[in-house]
Amino acid sequence: MTTQKPETETEFDVVVIGTGPGGEGAAMQLAKSGYNVAIVERHKALGGGCTHWGTIPSKALRHSVSRLIEYNNNPLFSGPGWQSGMTFSHILHYAESVIRKQVKLRSSFYERNDVTVVHGTASFLDKHRIRVTKLDGSVDDLITKHVVIASGSRPYHPGDINFDHPRIYDSDKVLSLSHEPKTILIYGAGVIGSEYASIFRGMGVKVDLINQRDRLLSFLDAEISDALSYHLRNSGVVIRHNEEYESITGYDDKVVLKTKSGKTMAADCLLFANGRSGNIEDLSCDVVGLEPNYRGQLEVNENYQTSVDNIYAVGDIIGYPSLASAAYDQGRICASSIINGESDKALVSDIPTGIYTIPEISSVGKTEEELTEMKVPYEVGRAQFKHLARAQISGADVGCLKLLFHRETRELLGLHCFGERASEIVHIGQAIMEQKNGGNTIDYFVNTTFNYPTMAEAYRVAALNGINRLAL
Repeated sequence: MTTQKPETETEFDVVVIGTGPGGEGAAMQLAKSGYNVAIVERHKALGGGCTHWGTIPSKALRHSVSRLIEYNNNPLFSGPGWQSGMTFSHILHYAESVIRKQVKLRSSFYERNDVTVVHGTASFLDKHRIRVTKLDGSVDDLITKHVVIASGSRPYHPGDINFDHPRIYDSDKVLSLSHEPKTILIYGAGVIGSEYASIFRGMGVKVDLINQRDRLLSFLDAEISDALSYHLRNSGVVIRHNEEYESITGYDDKVVLKTKSGKTMAADCLLFANGRSGNIEDLSCDVVGLEPNYRGQLEVNENYQTSVDNIYAVGDIIGYPSLASAAYDQGRICASSIINGESDKALVSDIPTGIYTIPEISSVGKTEEELTEMKVPYEVGRAQFKHLARAQISGADVGCLKLLFHRETRELLGLHCFGERASEIVHIGQAIMEQKNGGNTIDYFVNTTFNYPTMAEAYRVAALNGINRLAL
């Protein structure tokens, strides 16, 4: 532990470590409740990994590539004279403009709510003292009643892979990709790997997607998982299931991956997208008796309180569900716990899944496989997007909306959407699923008039399709 004398010692009610969604949610809620709050950010700009390396840039990239695909497939823009290509650097430039807007917006929140922002690396001196080491080496000490750890996560790095090699990337480093690859290996076919497979293939890059499991995104409803596999393969992505790497070696002109099954694959570069680790190392958690797991994550109770009574943790640092949307709510619930002693709020039981592949995927509630295992008598209603006027007009006719509902009570049990704007469409059904006292019913979609033409009309079509099956 350093004995360096601090330049300042300042007292606060709460110190929040990290300015991602979890830290922001906690800091804003506490500040609006009259608490004197400081938030520590180790990087020069606010927003955390969500804003700078994760959610925002990857979704901005996805949007640009999706529009490029739409442009190239639209007969209005076919023929000579139309530019149909776009470089990775051009797309990154667009993402950077979105990041700048987000940083400016998020910075204004702290200014408006009188939250003290301290830039530097935080570490515990004891459970009530945080030392912040600045970029110039000077230190400030923050004395606090409570601490919220929201330090986020980073891509997992196995020790046998050289991530310093210029052709081997993780999901953070890939945002600094300077050359234009013609081929890429993506190891890890989870959410991040599948999203980047869509992005690179949409730019015309040949993609090999290596999956350690027997199907893509196995937590999804099998029909939706199969649809994603079909559309990735249909676009030219080579998916290799049940494979694990034996070695990954970078050369001057390529990267070679050898699998445990004996295969050898080579490409211009490799993206390793197989899990994440909590940003825990610099916090000196051992000083206060906190013990992270092997992935650098902390355990918390229902109030997001760690084993140390005045220290809380939210977001990726506690693991599942590792979603920006959930992290913000966790921060607010954690703040409520600090204010009231325990929280009177909780995360919704069914957190929507948003996966920004091309086309995108979103779901909430149970899958068919889960309902079958639970022996719940359910029925299925489907709406194919190709039958919707709005989808035909916009050229977004790939995909479907799938409703699962109880055959007897007609309660909506799960909904699964595959196609453009799926992550927006899902929230209509989510709202109905949360209704009490009989409000959760598939009949709502039949008895409600939807704007025409809209994508939301898919709910009426799917509901009628499902109800018609009840008579069979």
